Amino acid sequence: MNSRRAGNTTRRVKNDESSLKNPVYSAKSNNSVRSRLMKELSEIMLSSNKSVTAFPDEENTFKWHGKIKGPADSIYQGLAYKMSLNFPENYPYEAPTIKFVTPCFHPNVDAQGNICLDVLKEMWSSCNSVLSVLVSIQSLLQDPNIESPLNPQAATLWKTPIEYKRALISASSDAIEVFNSW
Repeated sequence: MNSRRAGNTTRRVKNDESSLKNPVYSAKSNNSVRSRLMKELSEIMLSSNKSVTAFPDEENTFKWHGKIKGPADSIYQGLAYKMSLNFPENYPYEAPTIKFVTPCFHPNVDAQGNICLDVLKEMWSSCNSVLSVLVSIQSLLQDPNIESPLNPQAATLWKTPIEYKRALISASSDAIEVFNSW
């Protein structure tokens, strides 16, 4: 009897896994994600915060383009960065992949634009929104975590503001151009 019960449980799990591959289930899931993303687009458009923005790609709702201005009264003031946002099929239960497209010299950003930020990793919550994450990235610009750098050179230079600013300026021509086109 126990072996039968274990067999039924196994069969039940297999049925649940196969339902995830069901195109009808997948379409419903995608519609749910699209609906959530459109709600978040509305939140961004209605927000009074005009220093961050994002919008979906014309051909793929799961791929967005974003921009972030450097925070006022920070070393990044006068700079702006283009971002890429890619949403998984199970968003918001899994974090989007967000990267800097415009090169960004920063302790928590690597040369490929990857970002080391807890809300994009282990602290991700389905309560987060595109707007809240972009604001978190914007805050990270002025308040980096130099204890956990993706760019060790930037983390070292952060400790000497004059040297950091010099390195930032030499690496920021694209960010100035993005800011001027905002």
